[in-house]
Amino acid sequence: MGPNILDRIKGWHLKKTISSLIEKEERGEIIVKKIAEQIEKISERAKDQGKMANSIKNVESIFFKNPQGLKLLERIINNMHPNCRKKFFGDFLIRASVLRPPGYYKYEKKYGCPAPYTILISPTMRCNLRCVGCYANQYSKKDDLGFETVDRVISEGEKIGTLFYTILGGEPFIWEDLFKIFENHQNSYFQVFTNGTLLDEEKAKKLQKLGNVIVNFSIEGFEESTDERRQKGSFVKIMEAMDLLKKYRVPFGYSICATRNNVEEALSDKFIDLMIEKGALVGWYFLYMPVGKEVDLNLMPFPKQRLFMKERRDQLRANKPIFLIDFWNDAPWVGGCIAGGRRFAHVNSNGDLEPCIFIHLAASNIKKTNLAEALNSPFFRGMRDKQPFSKNLYLPCQVLDNPEILKELVGKYHPYPTHQGAEELVNRFFPCLTVYSQEAKKLYQPLWEKDKDKFPERRT
Repeated sequence: MGPNILDRIKGWHLKKTISSLIEKEERGEIIVKKIAEQIEKISERAKDQGKMANSIKNVESIFFKNPQGLKLLERIINNMHPNCRKKFFGDFLIRASVLRPPGYYKYEKKYGCPAPYTILISPTMRCNLRCVGCYANQYSKKDDLGFETVDRVISEGEKIGTLFYTILGGEPFIWEDLFKIFENHQNSYFQVFTNGTLLDEEKAKKLQKLGNVIVNFSIEGFEESTDERRQKGSFVKIMEAMDLLKKYRVPFGYSICATRNNVEEALSDKFIDLMIEKGALVGWYFLYMPVGKEVDLNLMPFPKQRLFMKERRDQLRANKPIFLIDFWNDAPWVGGCIAGGRRFAHVNSNGDLEPCIFIHLAASNIKKTNLAEALNSPFFRGMRDKQPFSKNLYLPCQVLDNPEILKELVGKYHPYPTHQGAEELVNRFFPCLTVYSQEAKKLYQPLWEKDKDKFPERRT
């Protein structure tokens, strides 16, 4: 019996088990433990037993070894409608994150690396806001990706084993075909990053019925900080949208673009407590990056603020029942940079496949080739060959921490800029990024020497 058939049997059996558990059991601890038992039985016969065992340990460590894990699990159960719980546990936590879906083995054998964990897609760059320093602006409907293209990319991703998709923009809820995509791909799981201003009762009901979407609200901190960078009234609209999703028990989180102006506020007890009170289950933290059409280097957090984020994150994880993801400081857990198709890549609204949401350079366009071939362009393969870019995994980034690597890759493979000015990363901004990387190394090297033995060795 081939691996694809076995995968389908495994997935079907687990989905039945999870559906039954959620219908009969409300205690999250029991649900996770019983699912883990089922996966362990499957993994004993699986060709990727070691990888599956590690994935199970990762899930269990989040909920059972973290001091706030069981409280977080209880919040997940209480804040998710049964439709959403089935999809979260069955399709996201298990099928996309632990089991190897159909097509995974074939792709890995052909290209020598696993399929990406997630594909980021920006179907539109249109947005109803004009946020300071944002790269999404000055676009019209004619610049959107068509439904057929997005649908095909996701179908091709599912065939190679990618079952988790991140939808960005622009503002995703402006794109008219968004819900049609969710409906067409019920066995995949989606996360959407949104400004929250277009969510209404009708959309909340649809999300509850579908169950396969988690929403992340882009926010800068409290009202003054959020409205200053976005526009007046944005914070209130986000709070109202959070209340709406909480009412319908649709899972959601928040996303912070950390600048030198909002780092402390966005990691304060008061702000985190507000997010928990509103019902947020996850919090994403990204550093402001010098990309886009209106770059403001004065928004970039200082290296010492980045280190503060790591220290503060550790404190919050030990004391708050919310899953916090610090995109840079959490890099050691995934073996460094995940760009270039190693764990993710970004399809922009023109169809260009960019290695990272923050690197607007490409060597392929998915309108002209299939996803698997685009993910394995010489540019992407060359990038993966150099990962990790530093032995110090606290310094993962080829933009902020190792700018000489990106400059070398651009010089060797000659990717094209996907918008005017994108090449400035390796030209005009290169000197200041070099200075930043040197300062970051001084701060993070002693920390790495202290922490390096606690992280798992990961290459794929």
